[in-house]
Amino acid sequence: MEVYQLHHPFDEAAVDQTPKVLAMGFFDGMHLGHQAVLKQARDIAHDLGLPLAVLTYDQHASVVFEAHEQPLRYLTPLKRKLELLAELGVDQTYVVNFTAAFAAQMPQTFVDHYIVGLGAQVAVAGFDHTYGADANSADMAHLTEYAQGRFEVCEVAKIEHLGQESASSYLRTLVDEGDVDTLQTYLAMPYQTSGVVVHGEARGRQMGYPTANVETPNDERLPGVGVYAVSLKIGDTWYPGMASIGYNVTFGENRPKTVEINLFDFAQNIYGEAVQVQWHHYVRGEVKFSGMDTLKAQLAHDEATIRDYFKVKESNEAGINGI
Repeated sequence: MEVYQLHHPFDEAAVDQTPKVLAMGFFDGMHLGHQAVLKQARDIAHDLGLPLAVLTYDQHASVVFEAHEQPLRYLTPLKRKLELLAELGVDQTYVVNFTAAFAAQMPQTFVDHYIVGLGAQVAVAGFDHTYGADANSADMAHLTEYAQGRFEVCEVAKIEHLGQESASSYLRTLVDEGDVDTLQTYLAMPYQTSGVVVHGEARGRQMGYPTANVETPNDERLPGVGVYAVSLKIGDTWYPGMASIGYNVTFGENRPKTVEINLFDFAQNIYGEAVQVQWHHYVRGEVKFSGMDTLKAQLAHDEATIRDYFKVKESNEAGINGI
């Protein structure tokens, strides 16, 4: 997949302007609604014999319009988003630096430069997609008017799942609540984060449960505090295990939040490894125990529960695949 980084105003001569189908959106989460937009665009591109391109942004629009006390944390940071777009068959992605100058464009200017200027023959977006500075007319209902016959417009209807719109705002709530089980049904895949394995306090090792302490980038949204069934990718291999997100309250107050993962039947030294984490299943919340012995007993129970979860999961997947 070719990736173009665009800063407003960009030089149209510097990008590929050959005819294409252009899907537009921020695509944070790459959930069922986003997947529907990309599928529709991919089908149109296939029928017309054109490449599929995506127009997206490097940061959320709210960075321009409001103050944030904490760094924004995304469901799919840009690197992960680009990986998923490539997996979904996108040929070209245009990543626009979302700045105040870009946001100040009137809708017609945006259309002229960022749809026509990129060579779009068909523009595809969700029903709620907006663009340009005029809040009253920068919507899908007016896009055909701005197109002036230069490209076709395809609006993808709202996607609902479990009685709820598949929307990034709702998915962020699921992540914050730790409901990765429901979240997975909206993503059609496990929720995933990344990080680097760093040194911790080695208390897990003392109890017979050595952990990989994963330092997560500031722009990634971690699930809520609790214990989870996870998979950790090291190199090209996924390993099952159990993860704790929390403050280690058993060992004192006012402690930093950590991500600690105990991998089953694993004994490699992985300090410094860049890893990915798939969050499969929420098990329980964080508990303050009376000491190491009671905590160790709970960890044994958690391990048994999570091993059983993976056995059932593997059995179900084998059945689906006809193995």
